[in-house]
Amino acid sequence: MESKQKKQNTTLQQRNYQQLQQKHEIKRPVLKNCIKAFFVGGLICLIGQAVSYFYIYFFNFTEQSVGNPTVATMVFFSMLLTGFGVYDRIGQFAGAGSAVPVTGFGNAVISAAIEHRTEGFVLGVGGNMFKLAGSVILFGVFSAFVVALVKTLLVIWGVL
Repeated sequence: MESKQKKQNTTLQQRNYQQLQQKHEIKRPVLKNCIKAFFVGGLICLIGQAVSYFYIYFFNFTEQSVGNPTVATMVFFSMLLTGFGVYDRIGQFAGAGSAVPVTGFGNAVISAAIEHRTEGFVLGVGGNMFKLAGSVILFGVFSAFVVALVKTLLVIWGVL
């Protein structure tokens, strides 16, 4: 009902402009973008799995202990690629497919550091490095604390 009132309250010039705007509006290829994000994100995960197998095969990690070095390696790779400008091109192509995996975290940290490097190492890089990723770190540490606290209480009470 409100949209009818809006249509009635608009002038002829406003309606013509809205029609012209709709005619020239660029249609986003949502399905194409989703497919690109899916495959690039899957490729990043495939590389992460290969890194895991590398650590298991050459460094005798177990499947339970291989997660931390794999994540660290993938974050390092994304930071290195961001420094060389490659990861930004991957992000422009794949969108969320490159931002959702853990490599997107590394990209967010190093991008802010690179952007503010002219302000110096302490106030520029150090002060702005965790602007985008700081909330992820904060909530990750806090949720890990809460889970550890709950588990400790359950162990003390004899539930676990």
